[in-house]
Amino acid sequence: MSLLSHYSVDELKLVYRVLHAALPENPELMDSLLLEELQSYLQAKAKSEGVDVSLHAQWAAWLGGSLLRGL
Repeated sequence: MSLLSHYSVDELKLVYRVLHAALPENPELMDSLLLEELQSYLQAKAKSEGVDVSLHAQWAAWLGGSLLRGL
């Protein structure tokens, strides 16, 4: 069981959106193991809900939030 499962999915989505939006100003985040694990965890959750995460529009819609314009 992932340690991330202790947190609400909505909270994790928010954290992911904030981190992802910060990539242009903080390119070192691209190598962040935490961001990679968070993305993998959220993608698995989305897939379990029938979301095709390979389609950007579906992945972005599932993530929600106003920061998606930069994704």
